[in-house]
Amino acid sequence: MNRKDLLARLLDPAQVIVFDGAMGTMLYSKGVFINQCYDELNVRAPDLVREVHRAYVKAGADVIETNTFGASRTKLTPYGLQTQVLEINRAAAEIALKEAGENVLVAGAVGPLGIRLEPFGPTSLGEARAIFAEQIQGLAEGGADLFLLETFADLQEIEQGLLACREVDPSIPVIAQMTIGSDCLTPYGVSVEDIARTLDAFGADVIGLNCSVGPQTILEAIEKMAHVTRRKLSAQPNAGMPREVSGRSMYMASPEYMATYAHHLVQAGAKIVGGCCGTTPEHIAAIVEGIRPLSPRQARIPRKTKPQSDLEAALPPEEKGVEPVPFAERSKFAAKIARGELVTSVEIVPPRGVDTTKMLRDTEALKAAGVDAVNVPDGPRAQSRMGALLTSLLIEQRVGIETVTHYCCRDRNLLGMLSDLLGASAIGLRNILLITGDPPKMGPYPNATAVFDIDAIGLTNLVNKLNHGLDPGGNAIGQPTSFAIGVGVNPGAIDIAHELKRFAWKVEAGAEYAITQPVFDVEQLERFLARIETPIPIMAGIWPLLSLRNAEFMANEVPGVVVPDHIIERMRRASDKSKEHGVQEGIAIAREMLERVRPSVQGVQVSAPFGKVELALEVFRDTLAGVATT
Repeated sequence: MNRKDLLARLLDPAQVIVFDGAMGTMLYSKGVFINQCYDELNVRAPDLVREVHRAYVKAGADVIETNTFGASRTKLTPYGLQTQVLEINRAAAEIALKEAGENVLVAGAVGPLGIRLEPFGPTSLGEARAIFAEQIQGLAEGGADLFLLETFADLQEIEQGLLACREVDPSIPVIAQMTIGSDCLTPYGVSVEDIARTLDAFGADVIGLNCSVGPQTILEAIEKMAHVTRRKLSAQPNAGMPREVSGRSMYMASPEYMATYAHHLVQAGAKIVGGCCGTTPEHIAAIVEGIRPLSPRQARIPRKTKPQSDLEAALPPEEKGVEPVPFAERSKFAAKIARGELVTSVEIVPPRGVDTTKMLRDTEALKAAGVDAVNVPDGPRAQSRMGALLTSLLIEQRVGIETVTHYCCRDRNLLGMLSDLLGASAIGLRNILLITGDPPKMGPYPNATAVFDIDAIGLTNLVNKLNHGLDPGGNAIGQPTSFAIGVGVNPGAIDIAHELKRFAWKVEAGAEYAITQPVFDVEQLERFLARIETPIPIMAGIWPLLSLRNAEFMANEVPGVVVPDHIIERMRRASDKSKEHGVQEGIAIAREMLERVRPSVQGVQVSAPFGKVELALEVFRDTLAGVATT
């Protein structure tokens, strides 16, 4: 990928980009005392700077920043280096560019001048712009791919920096980042909403926040900014707030903690994440791993006018494969969808061990009640359970009810997925739901690694090819598979435009039906459905709440689920009476949801919370009346 393509990816509002972490922290750890000029190291000890860049590239950063935060004339003057502005900045960019290689961008870092600007006098706005331009010129001459204005507290100062960037080279993108306190205000009292509006009006290509505070405050601020701007947002928090330990200031946030908040930041709308003071290559490596489910490694490249996965092997123009088995003939579940009838399913989580007695007994109850299929999750919330494929096989062979097998990209590489899918088709599994999968950090085995060779879009394309009798390379496999291809969709996504775009890509890749995250807000679902441009049958997810605690957990700790305040309040009132009242209220809410969504969807999937199948059947009581089997 050339640098032009890399820049296009940086500016694409749908692409998630990871920046590096702290430069000063790393140089200090290498024995450079704080009374020295860190920027001078670009010419005096360049190997130290190279080592830091190299470590961040190895950690997986998409962008590394030059060692030039304080390399302006005003900051270099106390060290007697004011005549070396161009030399220091040029050298810094050249060092970073060499270590970046072909697949990593170099951001020319520019910090504030360290002086209070006045309308007139020796520190006028015009002179400030000239000081910035001098530094930025050196970065441009050294080959910086973009400019990063970071840790600014004064909006009029960052405006001068932005104007200087445009004067030096208007074609080079600019990221403008301010710093805030724990109150989400700048030192001059400007709110983060006003920061977003102002930087947007200034014309920065990307706007965001860095430094001063840890990830919790930055997350709160990003959530506010996302509501007032359509610019791509960036977030580079410190590794928590520094603490005094034996006379030294130490940043205490662990790599795992930073990774968790990076995941939250991306979900909140920040599509560029990284670290500031106190962060190290270990923090960045953890962030890269933590956000992989939200931004799998492959980029999307155009095919005609629509995107697809990098690892989606394009078919040779002459190879079209065979006609797939008609959708209605692949399974009873698919046939019912094809007829336009309401399909019903219940989600049962596979057992933790090898005893399937309860699970099979529960599925027998579902079959007897007339439920169409059993949804079998694949390691939900990154927990270790019996495999979804073999669980589905047990259910279908021993109980005789069809399954909808969830299959995720998290745990297998491309070859493993291909092998699994061919085997699943050979043993007769037909209904499949393709998902990306929850990251391992969410589960009880946080040291487990994720694979994510492809995401749900690439996996959908892969299964669609198998249904056409072709492997990922376009080679014939003989008899095609006969999967009814389903995908997940989230009407409550924070970035709804991005979710709609991904859904459209899934449909283009071959998705034939979709199942939503649990729905607690019918109006939200209806708004989402109205915006879908290429509709396929949709099944709504329904979750019977059991208690106020369960409702609060779903609202606050399950990604992608939105529980409105009025539902929380209903569960609070009921749970205050008794545990039984809370359960009955949860079932009542679920039944209301089912009835309200029926006109808008083709089917309903009801979850069995904590394995309580009887509660799911209670939700379906009226829907299944008269269809029970003997």
